[in-house]
Amino acid sequence: MARLAPFLALLLLAAGSVRADSPGHVPEPAGLWQGALHGYTPNTVAGAVVVDTTAFEKLVADKKPVVIDVADADKKPENMPAAALWKPAHRSIPGSVWLPGAGSGTSDPAFAEAFERRIAGLTGGDKAKTIVAFCHPDCWGSWNAAKRLASLGYSAVYWYPEGMEGWQSVHDTVIVKADSEWAASMTAGGER
Repeated sequence: MARLAPFLALLLLAAGSVRADSPGHVPEPAGLWQGALHGYTPNTVAGAVVVDTTAFEKLVADKKPVVIDVADADKKPENMPAAALWKPAHRSIPGSVWLPGAGSGTSDPAFAEAFERRIAGLTGGDKAKTIVAFCHPDCWGSWNAAKRLASLGYSAVYWYPEGMEGWQSVHDTVIVKADSEWAASMTAGGER
């Protein structure tokens, strides 16, 4: 069996279903990632610049970017009684716009249209406006959002893969509410 292990690992890697032991060994998919949103991600996004916390801080200070948080909203635990009060608080980077679920890899045209329309609203239609997408570490959602932004023709797209946890390791976070226009578009049929 020990002799088969390297062969099986290679076979699974070739199929794209196994992550290496450390981040960075994940190839970029040709399109949006449609698998599980939590897991090792590539170190790059075609059409976007990857930034760490220090570079992100400088970007915020120098460029005043549109910063989008694409983390999913917390779901009420299944074992919680139906009548129990459920009021989760979403913590995020100050000044960011929370678009819950906007990192979906769905190919649904209504979702893609809602995403494009909301980003156009946030950027004033300026495709050269600096935009930063983030979520949590090891999150394909922010990778997908950066990839989608680049495919829409935005030329100053940044991906912050350290996410909210990277930010809060050196800065305070704030409680934010979901962007009302995004929430309305998801209710109106742009759901993933």
